[in-house]
Amino acid sequence: MSFQYAYALTGGIATGKSTVVKRMAECGFRVIDADRIAHDVLDEQSEKIVALFGEDFVNNGKVDRKKLGSLVFSDPEKRKELEALLHPIIYSKIAAVSDKLDKRAEPYLVDIPLFYEGGRYAIANVIVVYARPEQQLERAMQRDGLSQDEVQARMDAQIDIDEKRDNAMYVIDNSGTLAQLMSEIERVRDEIRGDML
Repeated sequence: MSFQYAYALTGGIATGKSTVVKRMAECGFRVIDADRIAHDVLDEQSEKIVALFGEDFVNNGKVDRKKLGSLVFSDPEKRKELEALLHPIIYSKIAAVSDKLDKRAEPYLVDIPLFYEGGRYAIANVIVVYARPEQQLERAMQRDGLSQDEVQARMDAQIDIDEKRDNAMYVIDNSGTLAQLMSEIERVRDEIRGDML
């Protein structure tokens, strides 16, 4: 059975998941990066992307993620089409890596930004990286160079961060300083290791 020792790590746009993953990896946790796998799958499926959405979304075999993102986050039907194509392939690749990691009998992370939205992964242990919605908006605008409306559309396509926090087994609060975030990461790291003893 896949995901026996897995801990899903999720959050919302610009909550700080990448910083948390980097630090947890430095602490010795192995990480399955769903986004990286999704990017690879997206390019592997570039011909189908052209068939679904048109040639404008692919250049030299590489999918223009920003352009495709603008389309699917403004059109729920297009987003469903894209997800129907990609998600089963992404799941099978993540499950295959999970099967290998489970043999080590030690906790590892599966970094899945849309864990709750997808409802596909049977992972009981969930870590949510939390930031207040207004912080998400501001951070995403600065980081990605998107307009407020573009960030809000991405946030609206996700389950509310407060709901994710309330459903999580572990919460890493990233609404304060970097030092506070590092302390939160260490607390959760120690709790996970304690649970495995």
